[in-house]
Amino acid sequence: MQTTYPFRGFGRGVSIHYTCEVPKSIANRVSLGDAVYIAPHVWLTIPEDSHSTQPAIIMGNGCKIGRRSMISAKNYICLEADVLLAPSVLIMDHNHEYSDISLPIHAQGTTSGGRITIGRNCWLGYNAVIFCAKGELTLGRNSVVGANSVVTSSFPPFSVIAGNPARLIKRYEPGSGEWVRVEEWSREGRLSRCAS
Repeated sequence: MQTTYPFRGFGRGVSIHYTCEVPKSIANRVSLGDAVYIAPHVWLTIPEDSHSTQPAIIMGNGCKIGRRSMISAKNYICLEADVLLAPSVLIMDHNHEYSDISLPIHAQGTTSGGRITIGRNCWLGYNAVIFCAKGELTLGRNSVVGANSVVTSSFPPFSVIAGNPARLIKRYEPGSGEWVRVEEWSREGRLSRCAS
């Protein structure tokens, strides 16, 4: 694939299943680090109305993308090293435009969108959605997103988040070396200090 697709970056030991949909026209905006694995039926896409030449989809070393997942980047989606996606995860930094009610939605293009960074060693559970309508969305390193969660805002490192909309469930406490439920952090006044 590296020889026929002009990827922006293509590391050693990359594995992309032949059923994946990665249009040749966007390959120059996709950068893959070493040992990236992309499972069957994954779709990487960049909207046609995105005219930048900068990398829009970046996967760091060791990223593993589960089957049937979709990454749609108009601006910038970066998966840092060793990010793990379960099957059917959606990561999207824009939306369909729908403000003009006289036009079909498919004829209106996309919104300006935002930027997404998934910190290293994060785990996104089955059917999770990470969506940024505008601005910056950052998921801090070593965070876990529960299955079927919808994430539309940033969370700090070492977080367990779940729900629709996603909310903070647990945080890692370095002192005890344990993952502590948010209620326990709140009682002791630690949550506000951690999040700031």
